[in-house]
Amino acid sequence: MLHFLPAPVRGLIACLLLALNTLICCWPLFFVALLKLLIPVPVVQRALRFVMHGIAEFWIGTNNFWINLVGQTQWHVSGRGSLDNQHSYLVTSNHQSWVDILVLQYQLNRRMPLLKFFLKQELIWVPVIGLCWWALEFPFMKRFSKEYLAKHPEKAGEDLATTRKACERYKTNPVSVFNFLEGTRLTPAKHAQQQSPFKHLLKPKAGGIAFVLDAMGEQLHSLVNVTIHYPQGNPGFWDLLSGRIPQVVVHFEELPIPAEFIGGNYDKDPVYRQNFQNWVNQLWQAKDAQLEQLHQQYPPR
Repeated sequence: MLHFLPAPVRGLIACLLLALNTLICCWPLFFVALLKLLIPVPVVQRALRFVMHGIAEFWIGTNNFWINLVGQTQWHVSGRGSLDNQHSYLVTSNHQSWVDILVLQYQLNRRMPLLKFFLKQELIWVPVIGLCWWALEFPFMKRFSKEYLAKHPEKAGEDLATTRKACERYKTNPVSVFNFLEGTRLTPAKHAQQQSPFKHLLKPKAGGIAFVLDAMGEQLHSLVNVTIHYPQGNPGFWDLLSGRIPQVVVHFEELPIPAEFIGGNYDKDPVYRQNFQNWVNQLWQAKDAQLEQLHQQYPPR
């Protein structure tokens, strides 16, 4: 609708709409979150979670509106039809850009339960939105280096404890637990530094989703494996705001979670850990091959 405007003007309009949308939605979200804290009755808290998820879905829907308003993105989407709002899912995707998150929200909003992302603990300090993530019970993870854990072994397992605590809250409402298996965005420098065996991906980190399966595997209906491809190259967030993403390819694949991986101990069982890593690497090999096919099927135009 605003495609006739220069890209910088479209970007400014989108920034203002995003900020206004966030400021409008955060106050009812904070109010309901406060009620949930003050009324420790499970039935009431379950109902309030539905209200909070509804507010978040409205926020995402409004973002989708301005994405359509400022851009003319051509979407190539496949494999999404089997998803619903009644089941809980484990969701993962390749990670190339901050735009990935809004792409996933655009395609999945109200088609499956609200995505709950694993976030670095430092992100809780992001103005307004960090508090929104906390209110919506997104799990904040504190990462420790191997060197730090060698000096402070008592900190080992804190991520698992955080995951279990978050997943306990998710048992009362359907949820989509999301984790970027690569742990960070793909860049040529990171790819070279890792000496990744994959052409289009970084090495996957299996521990995050292993902890989720340990904590709530029996509740999860299936794994939703998402592959995102940008034919014109990985966009920046400003490209999205200014409507300069001509094409996005998104493929969804719903897979059963192998029964042998439900309730295993990734930290303490080396056989389980090796088998789980082998499974994740097979998923990544298939994703890498699919991305190679998508690069050929949807070349830059």
